[in-house]
Amino acid sequence: MTLQEAWNKGSEVLEQAGIVEAKLDAWYLLEHVTKIGRAMYYADSQKVMSLEEEKQFLFYITERSKRIPLQHLTGVQEFMGLEFLVNEHVLIPRQDTESLVEQAIDILKTIPSTEEKEVLDMCTGSGCILLSILQYVKGPIKGVGVDISGLALETAKKNADRLNLHADFLHSDLFDEVKGCYNMIVSNPPYIQTEVIQTLQEEVQFHDPYLALDGKEDGLYFYREIIAVAHQYLKQKGWLLFEIGFDQGEAVSRMMKDAGYQHVEVKKDLAGLDRIVLGMYDR
Repeated sequence: MTLQEAWNKGSEVLEQAGIVEAKLDAWYLLEHVTKIGRAMYYADSQKVMSLEEEKQFLFYITERSKRIPLQHLTGVQEFMGLEFLVNEHVLIPRQDTESLVEQAIDILKTIPSTEEKEVLDMCTGSGCILLSILQYVKGPIKGVGVDISGLALETAKKNADRLNLHADFLHSDLFDEVKGCYNMIVSNPPYIQTEVIQTLQEEVQFHDPYLALDGKEDGLYFYREIIAVAHQYLKQKGWLLFEIGFDQGEAVSRMMKDAGYQHVEVKKDLAGLDRIVLGMYDR
C-alpha cells in the first residue's frame, strides 16, 4: 500500500468501528509506524510502505478498532510539552491535568528561587504531574512521587530517566510510608464513583487501571483520606492542590475549609469546568 492508501484504509476501518476521531487516530498510527511527518507525507503520499510497515500498521488499526487506547499502542503521550511513556498500569495523561501543573508552578514561583522547594505528588501514576513541575520550576527543587502500584512506579521511574530528571518514588498506601514535610502536595487521586465507571468509554473502562479510577461510592473517598492527614506533611504555609471531577468543587473545597485550610479556591480548566481545588495550611 501507498501511504495514502494506508491512511484511507485505516480511517475507514476505524470509522466503521465507531472510533470518534478515526482519521486522526489512523494518522497517528501511520506516523508512528513509518516515522513520516505530515510535510513528508504531503510531499510524497504515493510512497509505497514496506511489507513490515504495512503489517504493523494494519495490526495497530485492528487493535485500535477494539478500543485499545491509541496511547497504549504508540506507548507515549505528550503532556506539558514533554513525552511520557504510558501503559495499562497508569492513567493516560490528559490535557485537563495540565491546569493543575500550571497552578502548582505558579505557586512555587512565589518561593524565592534560592530556597529549596519540596513537592510531594500523591497517586503519581506515570509521574507526569511531578516530573512536569520539576522540569519547569527554576532553582533547587526536590520531588517525591507516591503510589500504591509498584508497576505504576516503575513507569514513573522510566519517565524520570527519559527526561533526565531526578525524583524519588515511594511505594506507599497514601501516607503510610511518607516522611518529612513539603512546600506542596499535589494529587490527582481516583475520583470517579464506582457505579459510574461502567458507563465510561470502553478505552477508559476496560484499559485504564481500575485502582486509578475508583473513588469509591461517592467519588470523594481519597479526598477525605488525604485531607485528613496532609497538613501533617506540609511546611508552614504549605499548599495542597487537587485535580477534581467537574462536579466536586464544592464538596472538596468544603472539606479543606473544615480541615483548617486557608485561601481555598476552586479553579476552572480551559473548558470552563471546575478542575482544581487548592488551599494553604498555616500552622
